[in-house]
Amino acid sequence: MERRLHPVTPLRRAWAPVAVLVGWAVHDPDQAQRQLTRLTTTHLLIGLAVLIPAAALYGFLTWWFTHYAVTDTELRIRTGLLFRRTAHIRLERIQAIDVTQPLLARVAGVAKLKLDVIGTGKKDELAFLGAGEARALRAELLARAAGFAPETAHEVGEAPERQLLRVPPGVLAVSLLLTGATWGSLLAAAVVPTLLWLATHNLWTVLATALPLVGAAGASSAGRFVGEYDWTVAESPDGLRIDHGLLDRAHETVPPGRVQTVRLVEPLLWRRRRWVRVELDVAGSSNSVLLPVAPREIAESVVARVLPGVTVPAGRELSRPPRRAARCRPLWWRGHGLAVTDAVFAARYGLLRRSLALVPHAKVQSVRLTQGPWRRALRLADVHVDTGANKTVTARLRDAEEAAELLRSQAERSRTGRRDAPPDRWMA
Repeated sequence: MERRLHPVTPLRRAWAPVAVLVGWAVHDPDQAQRQLTRLTTTHLLIGLAVLIPAAALYGFLTWWFTHYAVTDTELRIRTGLLFRRTAHIRLERIQAIDVTQPLLARVAGVAKLKLDVIGTGKKDELAFLGAGEARALRAELLARAAGFAPETAHEVGEAPERQLLRVPPGVLAVSLLLTGATWGSLLAAAVVPTLLWLATHNLWTVLATALPLVGAAGASSAGRFVGEYDWTVAESPDGLRIDHGLLDRAHETVPPGRVQTVRLVEPLLWRRRRWVRVELDVAGSSNSVLLPVAPREIAESVVARVLPGVTVPAGRELSRPPRRAARCRPLWWRGHGLAVTDAVFAARYGLLRRSLALVPHAKVQSVRLTQGPWRRALRLADVHVDTGANKTVTARLRDAEEAAELLRSQAERSRTGRRDAPPDRWMA
């Protein structure tokens, strides 16, 4: 049976005609200003009397002609006022379902459902549903994707969860202050206006430059703090659940079996505290952060939940390139490292901002060896490992013979890993 979205949805859609006028004014500000100067109070009142009902009618009609239904095999979404569009989303292709609540949606008690589907670059969404209805529909779709019968899927309910980690706001704030990007932005905001003042002695030029730089420096850190506030990771049968956000609250799921790469990022100023940031590459999903900041030991335990049976190699287990690699990348060659275990291909890069990438052998799609003329003369080569998320992890500046052997052995490990890997299923 087809269902409609929450009745508050027309308020969201009603802004479209207003957005068209704003877009026209931004595109041609001179013409917009000339038109506004010609308008009288009467014209403005008549325009508002036409625009407001038109916007309300547009919002109502788009809501009225939007339906969704869950069939035995798919989620069907029908939209469109003049041009109809029907999306058929097969349930077994669903990789993740996120529930997000912008600030105004939280006030209204509604939520947005976003679906990550294999083979699509853009998320389909249902906006808005009642908060309870959104969670119930999410639980039903996950149960159906896991193979439960249609008549019992709605009775399964949301899978239980066990909290693994919660990032304290104080730790998050300190981590942002210790990030090089924050200090780089603040340094630019201090140095560039000073140089401009010495060169021009023009206060307006200095202010026009300083204010955007200071705003960008504050927005980058403040934006991350607001978005990553109260970051919580919990474990459930349908994957790792992530909740975060100060104003806009998001409820995301890391789909099991679809993680292609895990990266442990370690900025220079974090090393004394042994903090790391954990990022992900997930096939068919836009979720990219697992932990914004956490002690390394805790981060490694969470990584073990994402990649069962995987142990993060310690720094001493990573082999550096040969010393002649310094001729290609002086000093920076020391930041590269490589370790291949029974479970993962691990490559490290970066000297000041270290990043250790872990690729399970079963997720490797192809292996390539590249060697330019200068590296060929130095008997060096790079080995590239391509994953199912259209990303590449590279072991750089390896000895040419070692790289050739790595190419052959990694291809065999990948074949064996794919053969022995369990199926990618929800609630497996």
